[in-house]
Amino acid sequence: MRPLDPRLIARIGPARRYVVVTAVLGLATAVAIGLQAFVIARLLGPVLAPAPLVADGLGWLGAVVPVSARELGTGVAWLLAIVAARVVLTWTQERLAHRAGVAVVAELRGKVVRHAASLGPRWAASGEGAQVTTTVTRGLDGLLPYFVRYLPQLLLAATVTPLMLLVVLDLDWISAAIIAATVPLVPVFMVLIGLLTRERSARHLEAMARLSARTLDLITGLPTLRALGRHRGPAARVRELGDAQRRATMGSLRVAFLSGMVLELLTTLAVALVAVTLGFRLVYGEVGVETALAVLVLAPEVYLPVRNVGTHFHASADGLAAADAAFEVLETEPVRVGGDAPAPDLAGATLRVDGLSVATPDGRRLAPAALTLEARPGQVTALVGPNGDGKTTALLALLGLLRPDAGDVAATPPGGDRVLLADVDSERWSRQCAWVPQRPDLGVEGRTMSLGQRERAALARALDSDRPVLVLDEPTAHLDHASRAEVVAAIRAAAQSGRTVVVATHERDLIEAAHTVVEVLGEPVVRR
Repeated sequence: MRPLDPRLIARIGPARRYVVVTAVLGLATAVAIGLQAFVIARLLGPVLAPAPLVADGLGWLGAVVPVSARELGTGVAWLLAIVAARVVLTWTQERLAHRAGVAVVAELRGKVVRHAASLGPRWAASGEGAQVTTTVTRGLDGLLPYFVRYLPQLLLAATVTPLMLLVVLDLDWISAAIIAATVPLVPVFMVLIGLLTRERSARHLEAMARLSARTLDLITGLPTLRALGRHRGPAARVRELGDAQRRATMGSLRVAFLSGMVLELLTTLAVALVAVTLGFRLVYGEVGVETALAVLVLAPEVYLPVRNVGTHFHASADGLAAADAAFEVLETEPVRVGGDAPAPDLAGATLRVDGLSVATPDGRRLAPAALTLEARPGQVTALVGPNGDGKTTALLALLGLLRPDAGDVAATPPGGDRVLLADVDSERWSRQCAWVPQRPDLGVEGRTMSLGQRERAALARALDSDRPVLVLDEPTAHLDHASRAEVVAAIRAAAQSGRTVVVATHERDLIEAAHTVVEVLGEPVVRR
């Protein structure tokens, strides 16, 4: 798992701006830390050693802090000013982190949703829909800890740590050598921990996706399960999935606490080694008091960003895993159905399908196979045939939402030439069609409705629209006899008003009301 995904920087504008601003703030923080160490050394040096054995100038960087800082009033004023500057820098960085995190999550979430919609209904039906739902909701929320906690410390580790090491090198090369030898141990342990965390984070996200998909499937089929008296059966499976998610979550937390303890112990021992070395060298007069104080103040600051990177890595691991899943969706090439030419006006146009064949996802069957039909304005065209032989697939191809493996979909406007869907803008073509699927989604408004109520509401919206083509998939499947008769009459009335109506159905009443009935059949793929 990479600490900074370059795809976030390349594709998400707020992430780029945030990285640049945070790097600048990191440089300012490094300057403030160095000045603070020098001021503390100037203040405490005369107290600890009124007559130092070694001349102490705090190196060439010590010239920034005047010797007058040894006076209590001047030194305290310097220290208060520097502390105030660090507080302002920290507040600014955290505020920007929150704003950038929210902006990045919102932009990435919108891009994933829009791109997933462009991948078509077959991709969503392949099982990726539930995964995308989990990713863009709970999954991407994990990016907030990444931007608020982890990424700032990562950028500080890339700026403050090397700059502070250079300052220590100017003050005392022996202490700098000790720090330079021990700092790389922190990333080494982080890599080892990251290898373990990556697997656990992926397992956690997978468990969460399985639970979401199972729960969504259960809620969708709950009316059927209740009707069959089987609504209590799936409860055990949902509990099992919940337990799996709990175990994955606790495993990630266990690794997080363990790794945090390891990093704390490592950095504490490294700072202690520097302090003990300075203590012995002070006794033998090999280093000045002010220099030793400055190095002691700077040593923890060298390790702090690197240590915080390891501490906050686990808070962002789930978010990075979700971001990786989001970019997998964004990197999936959409299936281009149409071309670049403007779509014709479908009002009064005759729609024709010639030799339409679409392979099933497993590639074993064609459903439909070599379908040919003609849908005229002012008429109802009914598609009939066995379940699974491609009636819904044929409707999706007619809508411009699915590219067929063979055959053409075309429109012939009144007094115009035949125009192939493959040559024109499929999105504008689709906008001229009112589509009512088998299980219409009415959003929040439809949550309290039964399936039959949702079908009637969706059909009412489609009939009330001004779109010239009406495409319906099993519009009467979940209606009682009286409601079915009303819907059939409304569909006939829509056709009589001049609209082109194409409907897939098994209902005898609707078949008898159709002007044209086309049988849709599939066939196995013969491999040679």
